[in-house]
Amino acid sequence: MTARDSYLRRVGLFQDLSPEELHSISHGTRLVHYSAGHLFYMPEDAAEVLFILKQGRVQLYQVSPDGRKLVVAILHPGAIFGHMALVGQNMHYNYAQALDQVVICVWNREEVEALLLRQPRVALRFLDAVGERLWYAEQRLAEVAFMRVPPRLALLLLRLSDQHGSPVLQGYTHQALADMLGVYRETVSQILKAFKADRLIHLGRRRLEVLDRAGLEQVAGSHEAGRGAAPAALSD
Repeated sequence: MTARDSYLRRVGLFQDLSPEELHSISHGTRLVHYSAGHLFYMPEDAAEVLFILKQGRVQLYQVSPDGRKLVVAILHPGAIFGHMALVGQNMHYNYAQALDQVVICVWNREEVEALLLRQPRVALRFLDAVGERLWYAEQRLAEVAFMRVPPRLALLLLRLSDQHGSPVLQGYTHQALADMLGVYRETVSQILKAFKADRLIHLGRRRLEVLDRAGLEQVAGSHEAGRGAAPAALSD
């Protein structure tokens, strides 16, 4: 088994294929290196390529008419992207940009279609990935529509802590957190100061530590009906 075969084996799409089937897929896979900041596609670009992230991070985001950025997802190794536009849309609706130096596995549209026809198991997992991305987008939409900013920020910090497996979050600026929520940096800074005053978190330079997870969970649930109004310092 080659190093490329071994990597693809760890990607959910291909997890139970035989060594021969995996090698056949791996043989046609192109590995490409990109620098941080590289833009893979923009809204309305034609959907001609499927990407699998091998190394580094990629962010998917949208930009509002007034210039605000909303980070839809931050992808880590093993994630696929570009697939949403390959199924029935033909055009992308997000920006996809490298956050670090990345290594990407690339297939063109014809290769993807041939693979899905040849491997029904991969096609089913591909549909699962599409469904998962749609579910996540619906969750984010519901949060934006029905939750105020403080509960959304508390929920984001809890999710990031879970993703990193640590209460300490390194490298997240106030602007980066604001982009993930689609709000202004000043709003996030104000709420973080209130969280710090309540001893829910500790703030450092490009470093944030969750001190009181139960307290953040309580704030994250405070959007539910019947709860009291948030303190003025936490208003959006």
